[in-house]
Amino acid sequence: QVQLVESGGGLVQAGGSLRLFCAASGSISRINAMGWYRQAPGKQSDLVAAITIAGRTNYADSVEGRFTISRDNAKNTVYLQMNSLKPGDTAVYSCNAELIYYSGGSRYSEDYWGQGTQVTVSS
Repeated sequence: QVQLVESGGGLVQAGGSLRLFCAASGSISRINAMGWYRQAPGKQSDLVAAITIAGRTNYADSVEGRFTISRDNAKNTVYLQMNSLKPGDTAVYSCNAELIYYSGGSRYSEDYWGQGTQVTVSS
């Protein structure tokens, strides 16, 4: 299992920046990818950005060029640098870790989630 602890959310004015942190502990060696999802009130949870163990990144179109996901493997931490924030970025941001394991010749994956951190962007 993996435990994820997020921090760094808060209130910021439009155009400002925030940096989110997600510290992982537990079965770190089995983590294949980590990412950030967000959910605004009344909306579904959407992927914001993800990064694989190899460092390959993926971003939602709405944040491309404004957000940057990175990881520090030595600290078992993933970061989300958010610049040029907009009111539409307001949401609860949750850290996700995908674990991969093999059993009986088959490949399985498990998802773990942090508790979420609120990001509010005022206009």
